[in-house]
Amino acid sequence: MAEWIPGEFKQADAFSEGLCRTLRVSKKGKETLSESRTGVLRPEESHNRQKNYLLPEGTVIPPLVDLGVFTPEGRVAAKMQDKYRQINRFVELVDDAVRRHGRRDITIIDFGCGKSYLTFILYYYLTEIRGLEPTVIGLDLKADVIAQCNLTAFKYGYTGLRFELGDIAGYTPEKTPDMVISLHACDTATDHAIYNAVKWGTRMILSVPCCQHELNGQMQSRRLAALTRYGIIRERTAALMTDAIRGCLLESVGYKTSLLEFVDLAHSPKNILIRAYKADTPEDKRRAALQEALDLMEEFHLSPTLHKLLYWKKIGPLTKGEA
Repeated sequence: MAEWIPGEFKQADAFSEGLCRTLRVSKKGKETLSESRTGVLRPEESHNRQKNYLLPEGTVIPPLVDLGVFTPEGRVAAKMQDKYRQINRFVELVDDAVRRHGRRDITIIDFGCGKSYLTFILYYYLTEIRGLEPTVIGLDLKADVIAQCNLTAFKYGYTGLRFELGDIAGYTPEKTPDMVISLHACDTATDHAIYNAVKWGTRMILSVPCCQHELNGQMQSRRLAALTRYGIIRERTAALMTDAIRGCLLESVGYKTSLLEFVDLAHSPKNILIRAYKADTPEDKRRAALQEALDLMEEFHLSPTLHKLLYWKKIGPLTKGEA
């Protein structure tokens, strides 16, 4: 402070609990020190304030214990802090969508569920913490994985959770799901999951894409060749354009869509989540979103799977020549 006063600053205020001390320097260089009473509160004892997670530490949550994120006593394992934050972030995003749903009963389909760690955790949260009555269906192509997941659901007593063997592209649900989740479905499998959700009229879609290879092999641009020249830039540009086009196409078929950071980029490069809610979107906004996708596709000579699924099969608002 002595380096700055007098000089760049003419006054300094220092606060402590209930007291303010002020140092002023006049134009002639005279220093005056004064103090006064204030309403400043006592500072926090710790700078590391505890975040209020939806899955609180100190509670024994069986799926988190089996996953190794929690100890048997319900504490976060030393090396699992990042995983714990990621899981809570996922639950927060689903919770926001569920609150919009506004009903106790909800049907959720998890495409490409794999070993279903997040599916089990989500079911626990919806039933044990939110007190809802969900029906959650996990879908995967591996018979041994599905069998093991069903045994685990039985072990936990999760009667509203079941797992089925099936392909994302050809699955037909017994009833229209309220929410479709797709986590790290590889490449165009994400497009088939989104397409099915749209085809069924699903109200809420949550998708974390993975391995966006399709457009990487198609990208060509004369005017913007710098984005396709270098391998790592081409790869990242293709991934971002893939999800940007997906977002625009979802907007074009009547979904209010946002692309969110799922986890911190330092922990995973697959950190974008597409969140879409079925909405009463005006026709002009839907067509504008479609045109944005088409402009990007034209510039880089792209033919993404989701566009073909939605528009070649005539789910979206086709205009002349767009198919």
